[in-house]
Amino acid sequence: MSKGTILVIGSNATELEAQGGGTIKIGQFLNETAVPLMTLVAAGYDFVLATPTGEKPHMDQDSDALIYFANDDEARSRARDFFNGHPSMNDVRTIRSVIDGGLDRFVGLFFPGGHAPVVDVMQDADAGEVLRYFHTKSKPTAAICHGPTGILASLDNAHEFRAALIDGDTAKARELARGWQYAGYRMTVFSRGEEEYAEDNVFHKKLIFNMPDALEAAGGNVVNTDQNFTSFVVVDRELVTAQNPMSDHELAAKFIEVLGKSA
Repeated sequence: MSKGTILVIGSNATELEAQGGGTIKIGQFLNETAVPLMTLVAAGYDFVLATPTGEKPHMDQDSDALIYFANDDEARSRARDFFNGHPSMNDVRTIRSVIDGGLDRFVGLFFPGGHAPVVDVMQDADAGEVLRYFHTKSKPTAAICHGPTGILASLDNAHEFRAALIDGDTAKARELARGWQYAGYRMTVFSRGEEEYAEDNVFHKKLIFNMPDALEAAGGNVVNTDQNFTSFVVVDRELVTAQNPMSDHELAAKFIEVLGKSA
């Protein structure tokens, strides 16, 4: 018997704007998607995957690498098989259709990582409606790496807030975010130092804004570990956030713990 159903909000984005023009190829990170979901399924939970368009998220090809699986090729293969073949990964709904079908049946909410949520999810009105429901009901919400930017969708002016970040207008962003439901929450996200490494060594381009700045402008109390690319998870009330790809297993364990207490 299932312990309950988790709503997973994924992204359809494949490109992210870069500073000075051009784009960066992105997607949903393999381990940040598959590892927490495989762990949840093994623990007795079901899940429903929803995206803004109803299409399956694109896997970030840079994430299909052994470094994110402790150099264990078998673990990477299991994750890849899950991402590509699990029935719930391929029965994708629109976020709107899930809302219309009723949110009461879900016991938790999960935002996978990869840069993709920075493009569409963080300014998606339907994702915002879901977040406001889960927050009102104090139902557990988890997010990893860049996934925590997705919770910014709960802002009333999420699209305008994102535009202010791109313009570097922090004052306007703070004003637009006044009264955010997660203001004052302790949370984590991909750090400034980790992003600089990705910009210099992977993308060879600069991002339009960094993730801690975005969450702090909205009122979040962002904390990061001093050691880049080591596991770090923060739990504050119903919100569970993880800093980077290496936090996948710890995020899953703490999310399951919070789900158990919420049941």
